[in-house]
Amino acid sequence: MVQGWLISMSSTTKETILISGAGLGGSLMAIYLARAGHDVRVYERRDDPRAAVGDRGRSINLAISTRGVHALSQVGLADEVLSTAVPMRGRMIHDPEGRTRFQPYGTRKEQVINSVSRLGLNIALLDAAEREPDVRLVFGQRSVDIDLDAARLVLQETATGTQSTIEGDRIVGADGAFSAVRSRMERLERFDYQQNYLEHGYKELTIPAGPGGKFLMEPNALHIWPRGGYMMIALPNADGTFTCTLFWPFEGENSFAVLRDGDAVLDHFRRNFPDAVPLMPALREEYFANPVSSLVTVRTRPWYYRDRVVLLGDACHAVVPFYGQGANAAFEDCVVLDECIRRHAPNWGTAFATYDRQRRRHVNTLADLAIANFVEMRDHVSSRAFLIKKQCEKLLHRAFPAWFVPLYTMVTFSRTPYAEATARAERQWAVVRWTLVVLALLLMLAVVIPVVT
Repeated sequence: MVQGWLISMSSTTKETILISGAGLGGSLMAIYLARAGHDVRVYERRDDPRAAVGDRGRSINLAISTRGVHALSQVGLADEVLSTAVPMRGRMIHDPEGRTRFQPYGTRKEQVINSVSRLGLNIALLDAAEREPDVRLVFGQRSVDIDLDAARLVLQETATGTQSTIEGDRIVGADGAFSAVRSRMERLERFDYQQNYLEHGYKELTIPAGPGGKFLMEPNALHIWPRGGYMMIALPNADGTFTCTLFWPFEGENSFAVLRDGDAVLDHFRRNFPDAVPLMPALREEYFANPVSSLVTVRTRPWYYRDRVVLLGDACHAVVPFYGQGANAAFEDCVVLDECIRRHAPNWGTAFATYDRQRRRHVNTLADLAIANFVEMRDHVSSRAFLIKKQCEKLLHRAFPAWFVPLYTMVTFSRTPYAEATARAERQWAVVRWTLVVLALLLMLAVVIPVVT
């Protein structure tokens, strides 16, 4: 249901806002801004994905959870998106012998993350944006230069090379990890930009559906084949297929650089992913047809330029996908930016600065969490110590639900800001550790005192 405050027109002056990028964050932000009463023009370098031609971009499935669902519900899209999602209730761990073990994500049955097609979600958002009378979508237009002070985009038509200049009142940079808008801001004095690549890349494969669209593995789980230093995962799709992703090193043992021969690839899969091989009839063909892509973390400061330009999503905080929060964080950016604009406009400078202050430290924390979760997923999820810790978390949460909440639960199943969730988790475990120390001392005293007396 659409929130009433979002339907009503803003009392501020109607502005022309240019959005660079029609991906997930850009298309959702266009809806928010149009609902606030502004004229929105969205420019995207790729062709319209709804035309099923050209570059469709990345296709790693998305895990949409509480933050993303909330952002979509604010514009009335949550039910539509979730109707085609597959709920995942936990991790299904596959060991090297093909045995499986299920690890629930939450402590309640409604705590699920939703496997959603990136392309399908982007199309749903574009369709919704296009239904807004004050949104105009233009595809095949690459931003080649940006005048920050004039809020002006210089665009180049990808098909012909023809350039044009578009001027607005504000610019929103939602054009991804390699943002043209951010690239122009990098030339500013005191603008900080940092990018870090993992030594691992990713390649996508497919497990097809069985007869009649039947799932060939448990559908309500994220499947993980952790192998220490590398892994494969598989997320379910509504059509009965699974999208598999290899996260392997670029170089060294068990790497993309080494596994270049078809027989070597098949032998590697049979030894390390034996239960998956019979489910992947096109393994050899897909392995060599599909590209290897990089995994980058981006941090920037500040996220805005005066009252003219603001960044959101991967343009200012790209994270690796291992906490399933990239799209959720971008959608949450839209919620916070919209709230700040409504609260402070027509003082757009204050709105942008408030948005930066409220969000930046939290997504920087998310970037660290995502990298740490990669190590956990590939190296630790099948270890006894990891399983014991998870069981302790669940027991503590059931015994003291108001006091002890697992970090994963706060990040995935609540809207607690990321940095606050991390700080709370650290405080909780500090109390647990000190409690165990005190209990151990009391036990020692209980043993020693009778002996002395």
